[in-house]
Amino acid sequence: MAKLGEECQTMIEVREGVDALDRELVALLVKRQAYMCAAARIKQDRDAVHDEARIEDVVAKVIAEAEKQGLSKNIAEPVWRKLIECCIAFEFGEWDGQRAANKQSA
Repeated sequence: MAKLGEECQTMIEVREGVDALDRELVALLVKRQAYMCAAARIKQDRDAVHDEARIEDVVAKVIAEAEKQGLSKNIAEPVWRKLIECCIAFEFGEWDGQRAANKQSA
């Protein structure tokens, strides 16, 4: 099991911890991606995929949670904005793909 950051004494320990955390983050992102697939299925209008008000709401909630947990806003905000950007692009692809598959099967 990887050590906590404050327990690390060597760069090997730091890198092991980061690698372990990255694996956890990937697992969480897989779960988030499933919600993007669901959103693409549920949203009837392609224009609803990009929702600026929702983007700002998510970012504001993330910044508030980051503050509570001690994550720098300078990390949280740009990371989440990029994550949202990538998720929206993924959702557009899913939305288009699901509609194309539905047309072919009809």
